[in-house]
Amino acid sequence: MMNVKIISFILCVFFLAKISFANDTVIIRKDLRLNILSEKQAILNKRAALTTSNGLYKGFRVQVVSTSNRDEAQKIKTDLLTKFPEQKTYLIFQSPNFKVRIGNFLKKEDAEDFRTLLNKYYSSGVYIVADAIEYIFKDGDENNNQ
Repeated sequence: MMNVKIISFILCVFFLAKISFANDTVIIRKDLRLNILSEKQAILNKRAALTTSNGLYKGFRVQVVSTSNRDEAQKIKTDLLTKFPEQKTYLIFQSPNFKVRIGNFLKKEDAEDFRTLLNKYYSSGVYIVADAIEYIFKDGDENNNQ
């Protein structure tokens, strides 16, 4: 009876030692589609970091005028639309002033370039403001973001 206990104890110690000191290797085969999925998720994370709570993006616009005269603001907005039809213009009322802004720029450098262009037409009061902008990403935009 004692021999059976000793033999079973020795066998248990032997198997535990074999399991403890085993040099097995594990081969993991990664699906290559996981790299594509990771890259797409990184792009989505960058976009999410740029969004505001209302679904717009954090960006810049160029403010051309801030005036209490609504007709003057409307006239400048119309003038901007005729000179720059490719840019969207905005007439914003923040009591007691009407503000005319133009453009949707993700990068401040782009807004600065456009402000320089606007300075040829409007001599004073043209500056860049941080704003929630409307933007649709184009191919390659993901790599150029901050």
